[in-house]
Amino acid sequence: MSDLPPPESGASTPQRSGELAPPTGKPLNRKQRRAALQTGAKTEAGTTEAKPVSRSAARKKARGVALDVLRRIENDGAYANLVLGPALDASELSEQDRKFTTELVYGSTRMRRACDAIVDRFAHTSPDEQTRSILRLGAYQLAFIGVPAHAAVSATVDLAPTKTRGFINAVLRQIAEFDVADMVWPSDAARLSYPEWIVDALANDLGDESTAALEKMNEAPGVTARDDGYVQDFSSLWVAYAVQAKAGERVLDMCSAPGGKATAMAGSGASVFAADRQAHRAVLVQENAARLDLDLPVITADGTRPPFRSGTFDAVLLDAPCSGLGALRRRADARWRIEPTDVSDLGRLQAQLLTSSADMVAPGGRLVYSVCTLLDAESVDHRTPDGFEVDDTEPPSGRWRRHRQGWRVLPQDADTDGMVMIRYRRTT
Repeated sequence: MSDLPPPESGASTPQRSGELAPPTGKPLNRKQRRAALQTGAKTEAGTTEAKPVSRSAARKKARGVALDVLRRIENDGAYANLVLGPALDASELSEQDRKFTTELVYGSTRMRRACDAIVDRFAHTSPDEQTRSILRLGAYQLAFIGVPAHAAVSATVDLAPTKTRGFINAVLRQIAEFDVADMVWPSDAARLSYPEWIVDALANDLGDESTAALEKMNEAPGVTARDDGYVQDFSSLWVAYAVQAKAGERVLDMCSAPGGKATAMAGSGASVFAADRQAHRAVLVQENAARLDLDLPVITADGTRPPFRSGTFDAVLLDAPCSGLGALRRRADARWRIEPTDVSDLGRLQAQLLTSSADMVAPGGRLVYSVCTLLDAESVDHRTPDGFEVDDTEPPSGRWRRHRQGWRVLPQDADTDGMVMIRYRRTT
């Protein structure tokens, strides 16, 4: 893969807006709030609170759009990444207000459980769903991104029906006066804002490093791009490098959507074939390949029954469907969707895909298995396919750590998604 752009190239740090302090997934204490205000009293995308009425109205509208999206996520089970974009497009908000809205939606969703714990510290009666959504939105502004109290409280209260405004105002004013550093959390999982089972599962597999991983996944991800402009997390690109595709080889990306790894491998000059089970996802790969002007055949196919003869490919990449418990910083609502039974079901599917992928590899060829989760049950607990041996050589690029028969990168290691990868070589 020496002719691919190095994975460290093209990195960029996006301009963040919509907060006084960068959201780190940790509550701001009183000293941090005061320091932020003293450095210019900037808030909400870098503007000041001394705004004309039209500016205040725009901010109110931004909060209203955020609340509508949050209710769809929380109450209707909508996916954040699917509903936020259309809502913003229909809103006619300015660019900085769109960024502020995005921060409110993704941040409030990530920190939902922590916000609830803070709210419950002061709400002496249990709020209904509509009221709780508003309180979460206000608590996130006050506790996690340092929006000044008079802005966060008054503008958030304005979103509420008349009958609940007094209650919401009272709760948010108490939160504004409270130093969250003094918070007594119901559990560590509540402080970190995850379901208990996720915290327990990662603690079991990561040990002392689990808390740092969970905290890192509470931060919004930056933007990284390859030299060809394709936006791709570095850990994903490192997996593509690990296949070590070469010009003249036939390479299969078994579960390829949206196409980042397939297009990266195609840049080596190898003949790359991309497959995905769902037609609409296969279209994403086609669109990305066309945008990069790559000759990349894409087919819709069930990976457990691939439409190729045995031993067709010099290398096969199986980036298997998984729980995504290494990429939660990108998927704000995923932590509230995934259940322990999903991990078991995915493990069975992964094992099937690993067997079918191994059959596609030619003698002496390579098989790379990867998942953007940190759970052993979805990665290193899988049995080595018959006729294969583990390739113990260090991957050619990336900040991988040895993890049993495979390699792992933790979110805190390189400001990337968490990933586990295993490389095999066919011996028969």
